[in-house]
Amino acid sequence: MSEARSITGEQSIARELTAFQNNILVILAKEPMYGLAIKRELEDYYGTEVNHGRLYPNLDELVELGLVEKSELDKRTNQYSLTDDGYEAVLDGIRWTLSKVVTGDDRADEIREIIDESY
Repeated sequence: MSEARSITGEQSIARELTAFQNNILVILAKEPMYGLAIKRELEDYYGTEVNHGRLYPNLDELVELGLVEKSELDKRTNQYSLTDDGYEAVLDGIRWTLSKVVTGDDRADEIREIIDESY
C-alpha cells in the first residue's frame, strides 16, 4: 500500500509525499545510491531498522512518480538517482520549511550559519 497521501490543489508533488519518501529524496540529493546504502542512511537518521518491505515499495513509487530513476548496477543491484523533478521536489520542501521558520533577521542568520557549516 502506498505511503503517499492524496491532496488537492496545484501544489508540488513533494507535498503529497510522506516524510519517509521525502527523506529518501533528500538522501539521493547527495548522490546516486543503491538500495542498501539508502537503507543505512535512513537507519542512521531514524535510529532504528528500516524494513525492506517499507523501503523498496516507496522507492518504486518514487520511480513511478518520476522523482527517482532506477538503473541496474549489476544483475542483483539497482542504483537510484534523483531526477530533475525529484530535485525540484526537495527544493520545494526546503522553500516551504524556510517560509515557516525564517521569521526575521535573527532566524535568517541562524539558517545561513547552518548552510555555512555544511560545506
